[in-house]
Amino acid sequence: MTEQTARILLVDDEQSIQELLSYPLRQDGYEVVQASDGREGLELFRESHFDLVVLDVMMPRMDGFELCQKLRARSTVPIIMLTAKSEEVDKIVGLEIGADDYITKPFSVREFRSRVKALLRRASLAADIDDDDDQRILNGRIEVDPLKRRVTVDGNEAELTFVEFEILLALAGSPGRVWSRDQLLGQVWGNSDYRDPRTVDVHIRHLREKLEEDSGEPNYILTVRGVGYRFKEPA
Repeated sequence: MTEQTARILLVDDEQSIQELLSYPLRQDGYEVVQASDGREGLELFRESHFDLVVLDVMMPRMDGFELCQKLRARSTVPIIMLTAKSEEVDKIVGLEIGADDYITKPFSVREFRSRVKALLRRASLAADIDDDDDQRILNGRIEVDPLKRRVTVDGNEAELTFVEFEILLALAGSPGRVWSRDQLLGQVWGNSDYRDPRTVDVHIRHLREKLEEDSGEPNYILTVRGVGYRFKEPA
């Protein structure tokens, strides 16, 4: 997959939103497949390969939360959720169940395109890692393999979402470096002007739950109070 040849699944029950979002994506060279509810979206996802999924929260038959959970149970595909501006809880729940990013309504087409391009760019770069270059990162109990996009803890594979892996790769790839939330936003999502830094905190919490022996007393992903986060330097 290159960024320009990506296939995007767009799931929204409002025809006007489908047309508003699919048109600029096709202008950018992406192939867009549309679905009008969660069940249809799930069926399409099972039948074909997609490089990115955009889904609305409020839909008939199967809402965006349930669809996100079902997609995440079978794939690490990047997921963007569309949420109502007034529903702060929707953003948190979406991230908690595995969404990589969210956009609040109303939003500009420019913002939407920026989010899509950022995630697809990261996915394209991840796919272009040189097969002959062993870039594995070993630090105590944790091993990160950028080529296979695989993380193990004590030899057991940890299931990470696309963005969780990208955040871990940034942190573990530069142990000891302090990353601010804005720096992590820029590294993983590109332009961070539209994003809430608290998004990073949710993903960090998920990483700790999956990688640390005690997520409340982390040994690897450390908080630098008032600044951001850093990854423990190897002993």
